[in-house]
Amino acid sequence: MALRTVTRKLSTKVLPLFSSASMLHSHATSFGFKEVREDEKSQMVGNVFSNVASNYDLMNDVMSAGLHRLWKDRLVSKLNPFPGMKHLDVAGGTGDVAFRILETVNNTKRRALQNILEDGLQDETQIYVCDINPNMLNVGRKRALERGLGGNQSLIWVEGDAESLCFGNDSMDGYTIAFGIRNVTHIERVLAEAYRVLKRGGRFLCLELSHVDIPVFKELYDKYSFLVIPALGELVAGDRDSYQYLVESIRRFPPQEKFASMIADAGFQKVEYENLVGGVVSIHSGLKL
Repeated sequence: MALRTVTRKLSTKVLPLFSSASMLHSHATSFGFKEVREDEKSQMVGNVFSNVASNYDLMNDVMSAGLHRLWKDRLVSKLNPFPGMKHLDVAGGTGDVAFRILETVNNTKRRALQNILEDGLQDETQIYVCDINPNMLNVGRKRALERGLGGNQSLIWVEGDAESLCFGNDSMDGYTIAFGIRNVTHIERVLAEAYRVLKRGGRFLCLELSHVDIPVFKELYDKYSFLVIPALGELVAGDRDSYQYLVESIRRFPPQEKFASMIADAGFQKVEYENLVGGVVSIHSGLKL
């Protein structure tokens, strides 16, 4: 798992490598391999996630053979959650990342605090789970209840748009987005909003399906993606089209180097990324300094 650091100079070197997806007309965007109007994409993506919400976690397990759990663990380990933090998890409706952050915070407190101050810090820790899709949020709330976290004041569920967040400037210690940013209409707006809401010293972390650059592995991965994943979607979730969109949206997402340069262009410093499983997924990181 190579960790790669990116400087702002990179943006001029990788610009010619950016896929044609970025060159769409300003009033058009991509929905998988289709070109659609910007005002259509949000609704189309919303329909996808409304369709898959009830089977979302099951399909993640099936498609990744459970590896998505390890990838999210790695994401949270890079965040270094701490008691009393204010954190924003975007496109996190099912709660997978938020639950891990809360668990890490609680484990940290159990190790470090054995006195009355612990209760005070419990009240101060706030983890906002923001998702544009109410069906995904409902799944997350249900999972919280099943985990005995239904009344936990540290978990706050918010229906909201990653491109126009309802949170104040310099209000968050951390920002995560897992498997969500490739579905937005304007990646630059999402990054700008992430930068706006983070405090100085706050960390941006993005876990996303990405691009494999190992020739033999890439050929196998492409066959698995286009032949197997849509078929699994039809078999397990009764929805082939949503998972066809999934594999197409990955190919339209910027390559790792280009996405890193976009993060730097949004104002983040110390931008770096780590490829996992040969680039099947990558974790991008940046600091607001």
